[in-house]
Amino acid sequence: MLDYSIMEPQGILMLEPRTPISKEDFEGLSATVDGYLAQHAKLHGVLVHTREFPGYENFDGFIAHMHFVRKHHTQVERVAVVTDSVFASIAETLGKHFIAADVRHFPFADSPRALLWLQRE
Repeated sequence: MLDYSIMEPQGILMLEPRTPISKEDFEGLSATVDGYLAQHAKLHGVLVHTREFPGYENFDGFIAHMHFVRKHHTQVERVAVVTDSVFASIAETLGKHFIAADVRHFPFADSPRALLWLQRE
């Protein structure tokens, strides 16, 4: 299960993967993000918040994630990965090569600092 919401005034997408992520999770997320982007030029930030990354339900979940990133990455300014998982170093490294956004890792305990970084102009 992937919980998500958009902080509309700030333009920040909040993502909280709680269980292995599925293709259906990204279908719902994509519809929500597309609706927001129909009214706004971009997302100022994405905050991925999970103590330990739960992985993907199956390969379809991973592929759906890659499609979501490919479709939206030019419309996102910053990505904060807030986790204590080893996934963070991989996400930060890959993100710098494959997406337009500035990607940074924050320890799980630093959620407030990550949110402040996303909100700055």
